[in-house]
Amino acid sequence: GVIINVQRGGPGLGGIQPSQADYWQATRALGHGDFHVVVYAPSTVQEMADYVYSAFDVADAYRTPVMILADGMLGQMMEPVVMPEPNDVLPEKPWATVGHGHKRAHNVVNSLYLTAEALEDLNVERYKRYAAIERDEQRAESFLTEDADIVVVAFGASARVARSAVVAAREKGIKAGLIRPITLWPFPVDAIEATVPTAKAYLSVEMNMGQMVDDVRLALAGRRPVDFYGRTGGVIPTPVEVLAKLEAMNEEIATCKGGE
Repeated sequence: GVIINVQRGGPGLGGIQPSQADYWQATRALGHGDFHVVVYAPSTVQEMADYVYSAFDVADAYRTPVMILADGMLGQMMEPVVMPEPNDVLPEKPWATVGHGHKRAHNVVNSLYLTAEALEDLNVERYKRYAAIERDEQRAESFLTEDADIVVVAFGASARVARSAVVAAREKGIKAGLIRPITLWPFPVDAIEATVPTAKAYLSVEMNMGQMVDDVRLALAGRRPVDFYGRTGGVIPTPVEVLAKLEAMNEEIATCKGGE
C-alpha cells in the first residue's frame, strides 16, 4: 500500500499552512509493534509524481507500506510535470491472495498471531527485510558538500529554502553545502557519513520544533556538533533566516579555530 500525507500545521485542528511536524509520526510512530514503513520526501511537484511510481514498486518488492510525506507548500504549488511512463509488466506476486477460482495454492493474509513465539518469528523475518531496505533503498541529494564546513540537512519544501541559503552563503565566502534526504526512512546515513571527514558542523532546517535533527545526531554519533533552525505552526523559514544562522555558525567555527 502507498500512503499520501500532505502535512499541515498542528496539533489538533491546526491550520492549512505548510508543516513538517509529522516526521516523527511517519518514521517512528505509525502504530504499535516493531515495524517501519519506507518514507519518501519529495521537494518538487515533479517528484510528487515520480515517487508515487517508485513507492508502489518498493511496496511490491518488499511487501511493506510506503509513505509519500509532502507538505502544504508542495500540495498547493503549480509546476510543470512530465508524467513517468506507465509500467506494462507488473511484478509477480506469489504471496497475493487469488480466490477460489485460481489454480495456485491459496494464501492467507493474517495479522493475528496469538502465540508469542510465532509473532516474534514474524518480527524477526520482517527485520531482515528492513535491513535490506536500509542497505539498498537510501536516497539523498548532495549539493556543494565536497568541501563544506557547514552541511545543512533539510527535506521537502525546507530543502528548497535551504538550497537558496547555501548559494547565498557561498557568495559570502561561507563554505556551506546541503544534504537533502529523499528517504526519511531509511534515513540516508551513508550520505551524511561521506561528509564527516571535511564538515565541521551540521544544521538541520525543518518546519517543526526539531524532529529530523534527532536522526542527524544519531547518524553523527557525537562526532560533529549539530544545530537546528525551524519554524512551526505553518510558518515557512526564509532563505534570509537560514543564511543568518549559517553566518552565526561560521563565526563560531572561526572563533573556535582561532582559539586552537
